[in-house]
Amino acid sequence: MEHITLYFREGSSDKIYQAGIHPKDGGFVVHFAYGRRGSTLTTGTKTQSPVDYPKAKSIFDKLVREKTAKGYTPGESGTPYQHSDKAQQATDILPQLLNPIERDEATALVCDPQWVMQEKFDGRRLLIRCNAQGTDGINRSGLIVSLPQPILVAVEALNSQFIIDGECVGEKFIAFDLLELNGTDLRSQPYRARLVMLNNIVPSQGDCLSTAATTILTETKKTMLEKLKATNAEGAVFKRQDAPYTTGRPASGGPALKLKFYETASFLVSQINEQRSVSLALLRGEQPVPAGNVTIPPNHAVPTQGDIVEVRYLYAFPESGCVYQPVYLGRRDDILRTACTTGQLKFKAAA
Repeated sequence: MEHITLYFREGSSDKIYQAGIHPKDGGFVVHFAYGRRGSTLTTGTKTQSPVDYPKAKSIFDKLVREKTAKGYTPGESGTPYQHSDKAQQATDILPQLLNPIERDEATALVCDPQWVMQEKFDGRRLLIRCNAQGTDGINRSGLIVSLPQPILVAVEALNSQFIIDGECVGEKFIAFDLLELNGTDLRSQPYRARLVMLNNIVPSQGDCLSTAATTILTETKKTMLEKLKATNAEGAVFKRQDAPYTTGRPASGGPALKLKFYETASFLVSQINEQRSVSLALLRGEQPVPAGNVTIPPNHAVPTQGDIVEVRYLYAFPESGCVYQPVYLGRRDDILRTACTTGQLKFKAAA
């Protein structure tokens, strides 16, 4: 009754996604198929049993919105933002990105009262815009994406208009910055002022929405840092109290920094192996080079060739460029292929 074919092309990635509404047993079902263009597609359904047409249409429309927000387009060229419906889902809202630091630099910031410290969460970066037109999630590329329903309900219950920055961890959103509030742009204000206003509208604790715990005093920062290490957290974030909110990532340094307790990188899936394993690759210039293999846990779907995935690892071998003790974290729809470079790797120190 209704069917669409979407395309995505970037570098060597050339993917297709199909979705359609089909009649069945007096109702309707929504089926989908995806994979590399010209290959046998993986198929599935979004409706385990028939539903009425309005429900099926709602599921279908949501699928199309999610895929176009990730860069898919009805045009066979696969060029993102080619059509006006895609352009309406692009925003000018981009996040502030953090530069990494080493442990000795973090030790100095712990003792510096100009810097606050927060936990670095192992989730997905997300901004949430809530205004009279509705509530939207915005990914790190500035594209509108869907929000988990529990987070949407919790955000709309705040009864304010705002743009907040944070991390989505499963079905919980952890807020750590406030960009706009009730029509006022707060980006030029110092972080300490934005943080106070954020804590006034977002609960410090909540099942689906909370603020990131923030420490200022040297002793509390030391205690928090040790606790994060002991609980195998991803790392810590340091932010300068007097700094405005600036989008993007500085060439070096900056007012927002991160200390990671283990390494992560975004890889290209170059091959699907047996026993739920995939081969990884990174770009050296424009040429993909092998970076090892990683096993896909049972709670994750096996990605397809050309997908971008996030992998945690201990270090990379200088001789081969392959990562040691890789752990699969999931697919990344908000990372461009051009960012999957060997420059991300942290290599094993020489003996």
